[in-house]
Amino acid sequence: MSGKSDLLKYGALQELHCHTTYCDGANTPEEMVQAAIQKGLRRIGFSGHSTSPRGSSYAMSPERSVAYVAAIGALKQAYADRIEVLCGIERDLYSPFVPSGLDYVIGSVHYIKVGETYYPVDSSAEELARCCREAFGGDGYAMCEAYYEGVARLAEMRPDIVGHIDLVTKYIEVDPLFDMNHPRYLAAAFGAIDALLPTGAIFEINTGAISRGYRSTPYPAPALVDYIKKNGGRVQLTGDSHAAATLCYRFDEWEHLMKDSEV
Repeated sequence: MSGKSDLLKYGALQELHCHTTYCDGANTPEEMVQAAIQKGLRRIGFSGHSTSPRGSSYAMSPERSVAYVAAIGALKQAYADRIEVLCGIERDLYSPFVPSGLDYVIGSVHYIKVGETYYPVDSSAEELARCCREAFGGDGYAMCEAYYEGVARLAEMRPDIVGHIDLVTKYIEVDPLFDMNHPRYLAAAFGAIDALLPTGAIFEINTGAISRGYRSTPYPAPALVDYIKKNGGRVQLTGDSHAAATLCYRFDEWEHLMKDSEV
């Protein structure tokens, strides 16, 4: 790998955010590679969930993380003449362990930490509403400000890719706890983007919530995509695929958003 720019070179003919049976995916890594070849992809990059601060079942333990890196390494060799295979990881802000031997890191925030309590952002609409109620007195904007403070802290790990930057909006079409166009919300989101832009990280345009039926549009929302691109940020489509069937999910509909993000 020659750096972050190399992660952009195949455009919509690659998938850099996918999960397997090593974490919470439905298919094995080899099944995902074979599906990527059938779809005509030039590259597939794996991004298993790194160890969770709460020991959540969706994430890999330290031991499983090491085994995951070894398994992807074997696939690199086995399929080298048919497709490029990369080994990445989706590292949560609060992950206590990250294995070595990675080609890239997706930095993501899956929790809002209040004191010693970790509130999951994306487990369910009910859990997010509970976080808003218990930790922020029902103030959805205060909750979003806390979330984006965490997103801004991803700059400390200097990720190669920023994962679903507005994950806090996953259930916005189900339960509108806040207005994504409210000045407080936009100020918090733009502030996090400003913190991340100097790292050179790529911001993903993630269709995963569409494939799972939670949203009708990708992360990030249009206002955030516009802000990223107007301020010199680069974007890359990802499917956040948890199954072979959703690799590069509906990339054809959103490929235009990658304009001006070429290497």
